[in-house]
Amino acid sequence: MTPFVRLLRIPFALALLSFAATACDSGGGVIGPDNELEVTNAVDQFEFQVSDLDRVTETLRYEWTNTGTAATVDVSEAITRGSAFLTILDANGDPMYEADIGDDSDGSTPTGVAGTWTIEITLFDASGTFNFRVQKST
Repeated sequence: MTPFVRLLRIPFALALLSFAATACDSGGGVIGPDNELEVTNAVDQFEFQVSDLDRVTETLRYEWTNTGTAATVDVSEAITRGSAFLTILDANGDPMYEADIGDDSDGSTPTGVAGTWTIEITLFDASGTFNFRVQKST
């Protein structure tokens, strides 16, 4: 084999590897402007909405002030692929709510500690649309 042919094999092999990696892509995108992310983070009320996810893998965390000791959770979803999890921790970091958003799980948290709560949304290869609201229980 001539040196010229050997040199041509290297770029060809790299191009083939690049094509194979693209063809096997398993998502891993993040939320962008096309997803129309809307977050309302007010004392005693938190709202989150995202649209047109396409194989998104990302974790989002928010601090939310709850002057009460419990909250209600309302979820509406149209997840078509992957998973989306919602976790809510009270001011002590104790889990108050953990659910797959795809289960459309409305509910109430148990009694926790008032103050700064944490709301975490974990997406793995998620496609679709969803929104949820968390508000202080009255």
